[in-house]
Amino acid sequence: MLIKEIPKNERPRERLINYGTNTLTDEELLAIILKTGTRGNSAKDLAIVILKELGGLSNLKNLNLNSLVKIKGIGMVKKIELLAVIELGKRIYLENRLKKTKYINAKDVYLDNKYLFFGLKQECFYVLYLDTKKNLIERKLLFMGTIDRSLVHPREIFKNAYLTSASSFICMHNHPTDDIIPSEADINLTNLLVKIGKLQNIEILDHIIVSDNNYFSFLENHLMENL
Repeated sequence: MLIKEIPKNERPRERLINYGTNTLTDEELLAIILKTGTRGNSAKDLAIVILKELGGLSNLKNLNLNSLVKIKGIGMVKKIELLAVIELGKRIYLENRLKKTKYINAKDVYLDNKYLFFGLKQECFYVLYLDTKKNLIERKLLFMGTIDRSLVHPREIFKNAYLTSASSFICMHNHPTDDIIPSEADINLTNLLVKIGKLQNIEILDHIIVSDNNYFSFLENHLMENL
């Protein structure tokens, strides 16, 4: 059924105006973002197809241009708009978490930040900068690499520590292969950061390697003690 064939007061936009956003279904909210459908299918029909192809609403966070290619009826403009909306949602969440985050252990760090790595096909290296009370000052994406490599420069990590007046920091990066065991390069980098941190009086508290569903903590595995 086309949108114009739906009674006006039951169309997604009108329902949002009359009843509020929380009364709309996932398909209706997505249909509003899409604006239009395809020949013979409404925007809501297209929204249903997208959610079905992706395996549900929760997988929207993993959406990228490549995953949209196989869905008919989504042109480049729609793809860009949809990805922009999802990214804004992530940043709103990030902004809210930044205001109140204090980390106690590696699991807290992982759960609070794992969404940063959802759907990534290359290594991304984040540093979480903390104040003297271990409150989060800033999350910063410092390096992006290929599918199996990221070029990380300690000078950039410590430069940003000074710029944010951080007392300590936590490193996080992903392994796109989902193998969270640290590589020799990961161990060598962490070793170097520990040594520099002692000289600069800015401590690295942990280095966490993440996948979509798991993590590896240098601290929890007592590797920090041996560096």
